[in-house]
Amino acid sequence: MREVDQKLLDFDINESFDENDYYVSKSNYFAKNIIETWPKWEKNIINLTGEKFSGKSHLSAIFRRKSNALYLHAKNIDDQTLKEIKLSNDIIIEDLDENFDEKLLYSIFNLVEQDNKYLLISSKKPMDTMKFSLPDLVSRLKNCIVAKIEPPDDDLIYAIILKSFSDRQIKLDNKIIDYIIKRIDRSYGKMHEFIYKIDELSLKKKQSINFKIIKEIIN
Repeated sequence: MREVDQKLLDFDINESFDENDYYVSKSNYFAKNIIETWPKWEKNIINLTGEKFSGKSHLSAIFRRKSNALYLHAKNIDDQTLKEIKLSNDIIIEDLDENFDEKLLYSIFNLVEQDNKYLLISSKKPMDTMKFSLPDLVSRLKNCIVAKIEPPDDDLIYAIILKSFSDRQIKLDNKIIDYIIKRIDRSYGKMHEFIYKIDELSLKKKQSINFKIIKEIIN
């Protein structure tokens, strides 16, 4: 892994996870609306999906505060965790992937549905496209609501850039932001890497962010 990728693991622009800091656009409207409409969900299990850095953890944090949900990271769940789930009305499972134990996931689904609980599962790809083979589980996955965060549109890119540098007490001219929006990749991960590089380069050169620095990184 390159050095910049390693540093980006702990780099998140939505640091406060406050609901007021979550900017809504066409890209994430449906996912945000799902969180807002709890507990009036059409299904008990919601699969929140989107690429890395797309804001899934931010939405999970908002849901956690609204529902006082039990928060679990997928990699830390085992058979013993079922006891905690059974005692909770609302559950969040973060970062589920295809390596998760199928029988355990099926057991969790059963607990949720039998006791009429609410479960929010975040993942990079939709669960119903994962390579699970347990027939009963595959059938259940198709019955979940998928709340997908789409690639960022211009409005969301603008808000993310503005918020990122505002967190660092850095002011950017609107012309610079417009220049970035027209040239940056439509990817949350690439945006985070771009913002990190700008921050790093401006610190190294000990100068404010200007067109020269922006062009150097983009090129």
